[in-house]
Parts: sequence; C-alpha cells; structure tokens
Amino acid sequence: MTTHTIKKIGQTFSYITPVSLTDRPILGMVVGNNKTLMIDAGNSKDHANYFIQRNLKHENATPDMVVLTHWHWDHIFGLPALPDTVSIASAKTRKEMEKLLPFSWSDEAIDERVREGTEIEFCAKAIKEEYKNHREIQVVLPEVTFDRRMEIDLGGVTCIVQHVGGDHAADSVIVYVKEEKILFLADCIYPKMYAEKVHYTMKETLRLLDELEAFDADTYIPSHQRPWTKEEFRQEADKLRVIAKYTDLYGGDRQRIVSEYQAHLNRELTEDEVETIAYFVNGY
Repeated sequence: MTTHTIKKIGQTFSYITPVSLTDRPILGMVVGNNKTLMIDAGNSKDHANYFIQRNLKHENATPDMVVLTHWHWDHIFGLPALPDTVSIASAKTRKEMEKLLPFSWSDEAIDERVREGTEIEFCAKAIKEEYKNHREIQVVLPEVTFDRRMEIDLGGVTCIVQHVGGDHAADSVIVYVKEEKILFLADCIYPKMYAEKVHYTMKETLRLLDELEAFDADTYIPSHQRPWTKEEFRQEADKLRVIAKYTDLYGGDRQRIVSEYQAHLNRELTEDEVETIAYFVNGY
C-alpha cells in the first residue's frame, strides 16, 4: 500500500496526502476548541480509519462531524467507519447517494455497469484495487442535509460549507476554513468524468470560478493533487478562463484554440494545457 503522509497547515487544519493507484483523495480535519470536523469520508473504512487514528492520537477518538463534498465513491465509501460522527452533505449529494443503494459491488456487477456506461473504467479499477481482499462496501446516507450554505463553529475556528456545483459533479460543495484562509475545493474544479467524453463546459466553469474567487483564501486544496498557493490557484483559474473564452470564440475548433493559446502564452503548451483544451472541445 502506498503510504500516506499527514500534513498540517496553520493551527487547526491537517490533511492526508492522496494516493492515485486506489484513487484515495485528500481528506481534511479541522480541530477546533470544542468540536472536530472531518472533510470527506474517504474511499474505504481503511482510508478513513488510518487518517483518524494518525490524526486524533488518543483511543476511540472520532471527529464530531464529517462533511461530504460530493457523491463520488472515493469521497463517501469510508462513511461506515464513522458511526458516531454526524454526517453532513448537500441535499443533492444525498439524492445522488440514494441511487447507489441498490448497487452490488462484485467484480461482475461493476464490470456490467462499466459496459452499460453508468460506471467508468478508471473508478472500476480503483475500487477493485482498494477492495482487493474483501468487498464489504456499504453506502451510508448522510444524516444532516442543507441546501445552499451552512456555517459550523468548531470553537475558535469556523467552517463555511457551500454548494458550488461545477462540471465535475453538480452537487459539489466546498469547505472554507475561515481563520486559516483555506479553501477545500475537493473535486469541484475538475472536469466531468461520468460522461461519454471527459469534458468542461464554458458556462459552468466561468460561473464556478466566479464563486470560488469570492473567498479570501491563501491555500486551496484540490482533492487529487497537492495544495495550491494563492498564485497557483490564480494560474489554474486563468488557464480555465482563457481556454473557455477561446473555445467560445473559435467555436470549439481545437487547432485554432491551441494556436491562439500558444500565441497568448508565447510558449509551447504543457501536456496539461493541451488536455484541458481537449476537455473544453469535448464539452462544446
């Protein structure tokens, strides 16, 4: 098993680094004077337990609350490890999770869903890898739901949980740790994976960026990468904005967008930039 590291930012926030083989995302923990909030439940009980045990050293410590950022398996399958923790999610996330209740998670069932297009190959592979020796997957629904936004006072530190949506998952929420100026993005800034073709749409991307930029943050946390500084987030946002603009301007003409963007940057494009253009063209 690839090892995780636990890292700390500021006084109250720590997180566990992601593992790409089994698609384990970053999980966050905000420890206030009175309460502790975990961000995302992880992709398995093992993932959740490992993080909690490494983080909250004393026996039987569990976070008081856990917020789910969206319905995708790698963020919710760890919930059964948290029976004494109040689980919180947007009403949209709960609705999406309800759809998973009847599913079976045997190899055959997963492969069948990949064939019919309800599951994606990448996730199917990662689920089999994470649950190699035992396949006890249980979808537990969140107990508390909210619509648009909620504020959680943990004692000396406040978390704002806000529904932002986006292409990746329409139910996406972010968590803003106010006093630490940390914006936990989860997957909201990623393209849509559950689709014929992985894609971004212009309109949704620009709307989402506007909403994210309203937060005064110094650190941004995308779930499957390392944290970004303010400057790195700005570069990421610029990249998405400019490519969205060119996609619109040149009617989704890939070659044209590539050459105009190259001229704009005055250099060769990186692999990531070329890929991002492809996602916007797919969404056009």
